[in-house]
Order: sequence, then structure tokens, then C-alpha cells
Amino acid sequence: MKALEWLVGPANDFIWTYILIGLLLLVGLYFTVQTRFVQVRLFGEMFRLIFEKKGSDHGVSAFQAFTISAASRVGTGNVTGVALAIGIGGPGAVFWMWIIALIGMATAFVESTLAQVYKVRDGSTFRGGPAYYMEKALGLRNLGIVFAILLTLCFGFIFNAVQSNTISQSFHDVFSLPHWSVGLVLVVLTAIIIFGGVHRIVKVTQAIVPIMATFYLLIALFVLIMNITEIPGMIALIFEHAFGIKEMAGAGIGAAMMQGIRRGLFSNEAGMGSVPNAAATANVSHPAKQGLVQSLGVFFDTIIICSATAFIIILAGLYDTGEESGIILTQSSMAVHVGSWAPYFVAVAIMFFAFSSIVGNYYYGETNIEFIKAHKSWMILYRIAVLGFVMFGALAKVDIVWSMADLFMGLMAILNLLVILLLGKVAFKVLEDFTRQRKLGKDPVFKRSTIPDLKGAECWDETK
Repeated sequence: MKALEWLVGPANDFIWTYILIGLLLLVGLYFTVQTRFVQVRLFGEMFRLIFEKKGSDHGVSAFQAFTISAASRVGTGNVTGVALAIGIGGPGAVFWMWIIALIGMATAFVESTLAQVYKVRDGSTFRGGPAYYMEKALGLRNLGIVFAILLTLCFGFIFNAVQSNTISQSFHDVFSLPHWSVGLVLVVLTAIIIFGGVHRIVKVTQAIVPIMATFYLLIALFVLIMNITEIPGMIALIFEHAFGIKEMAGAGIGAAMMQGIRRGLFSNEAGMGSVPNAAATANVSHPAKQGLVQSLGVFFDTIIICSATAFIIILAGLYDTGEESGIILTQSSMAVHVGSWAPYFVAVAIMFFAFSSIVGNYYYGETNIEFIKAHKSWMILYRIAVLGFVMFGALAKVDIVWSMADLFMGLMAILNLLVILLLGKVAFKVLEDFTRQRKLGKDPVFKRSTIPDLKGAECWDETK
């Protein structure tokens, strides 16, 4: 117990954070160079691919897989986490948030492409992710099991408790609803969805994600239009605080950089090993297609959604009040723009964002439980445990659980990053094959024989 307290204690929190951020940055820069800036070269291609129809009845479409990952990515961190970063690091944090997202797009491409290469069939669907490519590509099943356990603990249980806690607290504060009643409603809604299998999850996420994104972005657009003359000054302020002499002299640039990078990394999940679990479900003709789609997911989460929150806060001018509570700063900033109904808007936004995360997080755990033990009784126990954590989160304070989640997620990310560094050459060759076929005017189709000695890519064997 003392060892765990030491690992997750505040004295070592920043050490873990710096180690993880440094590794994610180095890996992201390496993949950016090796893919020849795939996130820039093929940015337009990403939009074309996201709406491409699937080729058969197996799996889900590229867009549906995108919505599963977006459901998990886009959570309360996009509303409250960005506010926290700006409250501590100032407007300059937004610039560094953008930079890490652009770098992370290359990492997201590599890990999601690998998930596609090494995915497996599961009835009428596909499954895959880091645990699967650890076993299929490297022959390290035990390492895959360790990763699967870490991911299930983080996303299936702990993060879902945090999301339900945020919804419960928000609705209690705004609507005076008892925590238990909010928790009960969340448990019932979650049960209806998760006991319906992956196809019901897909139907829910492909409905919720566009609605919540459109709803939130329309409000942000309204704020921008109402403050259109202030936009040039806002952009200048972001860059000034990111590089300003004043900030350098006062070490403020360090806080801005740290908060921006941290928020960007933990929001878009690039390199964490979570999103590849959703990427593997897609039925596409070439692994690089879903790699590009999930790379766009990083852009959507951080450059679009997180920036919307940032603009609302900066234009309100309350970021330098010393308020470090994300939810309070967001509500106060929204009230400046829309008046007294701001708390209701924020509560509804959090409901959409957090509940979609519960559904997406659940699926990540499901596919890893399947990896560990593909048995119906295990899945039933897992679903019951998830519902238990959703209720627990609605009733309890989860500060300690957050610290444990950060530790487990850090270990999970380090494992995934080391593995995708080893397998990066496979993703680079897959990308070369994709771009070669596109230059010839073809709709790229991948075959295992394209890469000599490629093992474990059973879904791409043209002889079967």
C-alpha cells in the first residue's frame, strides 16, 4: 500500500507526467518525420475516407469506428480540462495544445494502422488493438494480457466512474437532483446500450457524437460571431503568451507549455493505446485508410472541440482571475456570453460528452476482456462491474481513483509506445503501398503479400 501511495502521490505525479510527455513527444516527432508529415500530406484524404462505405457485412464502417473513438476521446476534459489548463497556464497553453495535437496525429496514424493490420475476426465483426498486435506481431501474448488488464482497469472501470461522477455532480449542482437518482438513470441507460453488443454501441455513438459536437460548436460559433472584432486580438494573445518575453522572464511559458501539452495529450489519447481498439473494428480495404481516419480524430478532438472551449474562455476575459477550477471557469465564461442559462448549457454539454465517453470506454474494455478470455460469462461479469463503477462514481468522491488511473494509463501508454516503435516499419510500408496505389488512381486494396515476411495479418491473407 505504501508503495502505491508513493507512486500515485503528488510528489511523484509530475515525474510520471514529464516522463510520459517526453516519450509521447519524441515518438510523435519520429513518426512525423518517418511518415513524411502524413498528417499534412494526406489531410484532405482523411475527409474523403471518413465517409467511405464498408465493403461487406463484416465489421463497421470507417465513420462508425471513428464515432466509437470520438465518444471516448471527447469527454469532460474538453469542457473542464481545457479551462483548467488555461486557468493555470494562461492563453499560451492553447498554442501548445495545438502543437501536440498536430504531432500526435502521426502517432495516431501508426497505432491505428497497426490495429487494422493485426485485427482478428469475431463473428460478424472485427477486434484488435495493442494487446492483439503484441501477440500477433511480436508473439508476446503475456505482455498483451498485461496491457489488456491495464486498459480495462483504466477505461472500463476507473474512467467511467470519473465520468459518471462529473455528470452526477453537475446535475446535482444545477438541477438539485440527488446523486443516487442520477446514478440510477446512468446505470439503466448504460445497461441498455452495453448489453446490446457492439452494433448497438455503434448506433448510439454515431447518433450522439455528431449531435453533441454540432450542439457545442454552434454555441462556440455564436460566441465567435458576437465577438468577431475581438478574434484577431484573441489569436495574438494566444501567441503572445506562448512566446512572450514577459512569460519567459516569469517562467510563465513553462506553465503554458506544460498545461497545453498535457491537456492535448490526455484529451486526444494519441499514443495511449486506447483508440486502436476502435480503429480495428472498421471494415476497410486498406489498413492505412482507418489510420488516416483516426488521425483526423485527433484533429477533431483537440483542434476543433478543445479550441471551442478555449475561445469561449479567452473571449470572456476571466482566465486571469486565479480560478483554477475548470468547471467554474467554464460556467463563468459561458455566463458572460449567454447569460444566466450558462450553468444549464454546461450541465447538458457535460451530460453528452461524459455519457458518450462511458459507452466508448466500455467498448475498449470489452475488446480487451475478449482478448484475455473469450467467454460469455466473463463478459457478463465485466458488464455488471462496469455498471457498478458507474453507480460508484455517481455517489463517491474519486480523487484517489483519478491518481491511480493516471498511473495505470501512464504504464499502458509506455507499453504501447515501445511496441509501436518496434512495429513502426510495418505501418510505414503500409503507408507507402497506400500512397503508391492512390498515385495510380486506384482505390487502395491491401494484401498481406505486399509486405514480405509479414506475419499475423490473418484478415489480409488473399489466399483465404
